[in-house]
Amino acid sequence: MFGRRELVLCNRKVWDFFLLATRNPTMATAEAIFRTGLPRLHHFDPFFNCSSSFLSVKPINGRSRRSRRNHCSKAVLKCPAKVYACRGSIDPLSFGRINKSAGGPGSSRCKCQQQSETFGSDGGGMSIPVFGINGGGQDFALLQQLKPENGDVAVGGNGGMLDGNGTAATSTDVQLKGASTNPIEDEAWDLLRASVVYYCGNPIGTIAANEPNSSNVSNYDQVFIRDFIPSGIAFLLKGEYDIVKNFILYTLQLQSWEKTMDCYSPGQGLMPASFKVRTVPLEGDENASEEVLDPDFGEAAIGRVAPVDSGLWWIILLRAYGKCSGDLSMQERVDVQTGIKMILKLCLADGFDMFPTLLVTDGSCMIDRRMGIHGHPLEIQALFYSALLSAREMLAPEDGTAELITVLNNRLVALSFHIREYYWVDMRKLNEIYRYKTEEYSYDAVNKFNIYPDQIPPWLVEFMPSKGGYLIGNLQPAHMDFRFFSLGNLWSIVSSLANMEQSHAILDLFESKWEDLVAEMPFKICYPALEGQEWRIITGSDPKNTPWSYHNGGSWPTLLWQLTVASIKMNRPEIAERAVELVEKRISRDNWPEYYDTKRGRFIGKQSRLFQTWSIAGYLVSKQLLANPDSAKILMNEEDSEIVNAFSCMIGSNPRKQRGRKAVKQPFIV
Repeated sequence: MFGRRELVLCNRKVWDFFLLATRNPTMATAEAIFRTGLPRLHHFDPFFNCSSSFLSVKPINGRSRRSRRNHCSKAVLKCPAKVYACRGSIDPLSFGRINKSAGGPGSSRCKCQQQSETFGSDGGGMSIPVFGINGGGQDFALLQQLKPENGDVAVGGNGGMLDGNGTAATSTDVQLKGASTNPIEDEAWDLLRASVVYYCGNPIGTIAANEPNSSNVSNYDQVFIRDFIPSGIAFLLKGEYDIVKNFILYTLQLQSWEKTMDCYSPGQGLMPASFKVRTVPLEGDENASEEVLDPDFGEAAIGRVAPVDSGLWWIILLRAYGKCSGDLSMQERVDVQTGIKMILKLCLADGFDMFPTLLVTDGSCMIDRRMGIHGHPLEIQALFYSALLSAREMLAPEDGTAELITVLNNRLVALSFHIREYYWVDMRKLNEIYRYKTEEYSYDAVNKFNIYPDQIPPWLVEFMPSKGGYLIGNLQPAHMDFRFFSLGNLWSIVSSLANMEQSHAILDLFESKWEDLVAEMPFKICYPALEGQEWRIITGSDPKNTPWSYHNGGSWPTLLWQLTVASIKMNRPEIAERAVELVEKRISRDNWPEYYDTKRGRFIGKQSRLFQTWSIAGYLVSKQLLANPDSAKILMNEEDSEIVNAFSCMIGSNPRKQRGRKAVKQPFIV
């Protein structure tokens, strides 16, 4: 059901457009304005946790999916402009829903017919800009200014502009509004808006890369959940909320799809890695087609790996949307609350693992190829911790939620203790591991995971500074992955998975090892690279992950925004400013690559895509956050006092006292 705020906003929008049409005789009819100006709102059934206005079975690319999806039908016309208007009339009293009578008995699908660029029978009509992946990026900025609730400019007759007083605004006024004096920023915004993808006329995300004249698109023309996060944050900080809201709701609908890989279906809470807007023939009409969303849950991915991080990023973005826009009604919706719970239940499900960390396979996060991160990689744990805190903040108090929150709180305490105690290494800890005794069978063992001192790699002895430290990449029985992974460490600072002392030490490491981790282009995704026999065994001789390339020690500009948030949180923004200055020297000239190769990041990646969207968005987010540091709070999680208080009890506890049927309340080793 719609919340009160949604109904009020929709009513106000209908009334504003009605007044606008009656004041200006040169405008199109009110009916045409309603067709194009109102948001398409769908009725959500709380039982199905997804839009109840559609349920269909349609083969896509030779495979049949049982799905709940939106269809946007459009006639195939010889028209370069792709502008949509609903076939059915919109009843203002139905608060923006499509009139079912217009589409046949019981039909509430969004059916959109492609029209000419101008609406209205008198020829004077209203001009609608074309934008996004079907047009130019500058038009998206123009359309944002047409929205009365997001700015001071509304649509006037013959495509003109009206300011807040109803008087005409010149094109110069529109261009100057929000203009930037930094040409790199201006270019970045144009490129970001040009990457926007539209579905049924609504912006729903950004494609992974928008490289012109590329002969091998692969899946870079899809909207990836993790790739959209910096894009979404950039739009939020810019005050453009619609695209983020649409992205959250449409991906939520995809969550309930049936996912099958060789007759096996994973958990319901799984979010897709990516989705694509496809145009398919409309049944029963050879001259028409419709738009459908085609998600990939890992069935088509290289290696066929499910994206564990997608649902975690989705929760983090949902919280950021509420904090930035002030629209808390969306996270209170029944379908959104159900989506959060489905993700949590999937992550908190009981298993054989004795550790509070999430057990995942290789390639289930940003490093989506075989790189030896299977087990309990730090990146997943940092995102998991952040998502748990964010979800706890957004969950509505109701029957059945209390038990989930109790489980969630127990997991938070155990996870934070486990990571801080066993993943942390600095010079003192390294010397302790160097002197470990092995084969300890005892509840009071110091070397709980039976780590052999000979595992300490020679490079680490030289790499570890006297001041500073970091969280290792992975921990399993008899195995510590000592590689430094940037995203996991940075997000551990942002989410407060690392304590204050550890957070400062991580940034100290960045500063002292700047030439190794940054050099000529931020940032090494991991350090050091796998080489020689180790590279052949661990990666399977992956030709894309050669030493100091791609995921194997490549430099990724998109990591700039995570560093910026972490630096601002620790009141050390000068670290991020130094990195931004380095990026601005060459990233625009290099056409915004996906990643850089070589130990110092001197070459554009051998297989790097150009005009990579999250490289563009990462830079923009960093610039926005440095200009307004307080806005970084939408992404930060503050340290929980209850978790801090629980540590003293856990450190002094005797594991033997927890043995017994009644005493054991959680299965995590701490």
